[in-house]
Amino acid sequence: MRKLSLSRITCIIVFCTATAIVTPAQTFTTLLNFNGKNGAQPCYMALIQASDGKFYGTTVYGGAHNDGTVFTITSSGTLTRLHSFHGTDGTNPCGALVQATNKNFYGTTCCGGAGYGTVFRITLSGKLWTLYKFNNGTNGGNSNAGLVQATDGNLYGTTVNGGSGGCGDGCGVIFKKTLGGRLTTLHTFEGSDGWRPYGLIQAADKNIYGITSSGGANGYGTVFAITTAGTFTSLYSFCAQTNCSDGASPLGTPVQATDGNFYGTTAGGGTNGYGTIFKITSGGTLTTLYSFEGADGKAPWAGLVQGSDGNFYGTTSGGGANGDGTIFSITSAGTLTTLHSFDGTDGADSNGALVQGADGNFYGTTQLGGTHKKGTVFSLSVGLGPLKRNLR
Repeated sequence: MRKLSLSRITCIIVFCTATAIVTPAQTFTTLLNFNGKNGAQPCYMALIQASDGKFYGTTVYGGAHNDGTVFTITSSGTLTRLHSFHGTDGTNPCGALVQATNKNFYGTTCCGGAGYGTVFRITLSGKLWTLYKFNNGTNGGNSNAGLVQATDGNLYGTTVNGGSGGCGDGCGVIFKKTLGGRLTTLHTFEGSDGWRPYGLIQAADKNIYGITSSGGANGYGTVFAITTAGTFTSLYSFCAQTNCSDGASPLGTPVQATDGNFYGTTAGGGTNGYGTIFKITSGGTLTTLYSFEGADGKAPWAGLVQGSDGNFYGTTSGGGANGDGTIFSITSAGTLTTLHSFDGTDGADSNGALVQGADGNFYGTTQLGGTHKKGTVFSLSVGLGPLKRNLR
């Protein structure tokens, strides 16, 4: 199997019989077309809904210097550019923001700073501080994912390069950072335990879980767990089956569902080579729930979100009726429904996870397409009512 190119920004296996169901398009709305000035090409980025009810996110390019932006957008599509990155304060933010308990947002940039990206803090009003500059040494370099705030109050994140592992520019690291600014490297990848880690989550057991897109026993990525003290466990190496039928090259952060298991996607592999949706236990037992076929989407780069109806929702970066990607839902038993096929004019290449807003609708972004071919923000209603929760 040919490995996926990741340069666009730069166990027991149980196979289930699954079916795809294509339904008429749901209520899909393009909320905003990025035009460069207000941002361009949100990548790997999930929107977050903050304590003020608005959505916040980043774009890799665009803004005053074409080095990326932080923006806020209302559910009706009114966008405000909060910050334009440039040079020493970082460039090309690629991951989602996290709103910490102090109400400020924290995030990373892939580049800029000292050359290898930064960690930053930004307020609701747009005042930004650069908290840390990566140097591609033992502390890592080039973070392409957002941060997670754990129950200990600290921030945890990854870099795709750096560290002491022998993967060219390093295999990447997992780091912990206090809100005050101190950064500690928790784990350095060596290749055999993974390479190019992306987003993290903290599970109910207080441990941190994540994926690597490459490396591992078979070279096609891993699922791992790490404690907040730095004890690392490799749970699964993809492409353990013939022709990588169990999936290859995961890029999206897994989600822990209400049943306690983790659900995620791989961008490649599966029965048809177009990617998979999987379930994995905290002990490392993996179940392939679905293999994409192309017409129902291919190459899901983003992770999943569990909706208030218990089903999982996600996107694919390609395939579908027009070849520009899809939005789908899937049950925990593996029944997939195609909800929307992008056609370029309404967006293309969605590779950031969806978020379910307080109104029950799903919100997301596309990296490309739209009026100016620089990406979009969209919403999708599938008839779910408002959520019974308080925003942080």
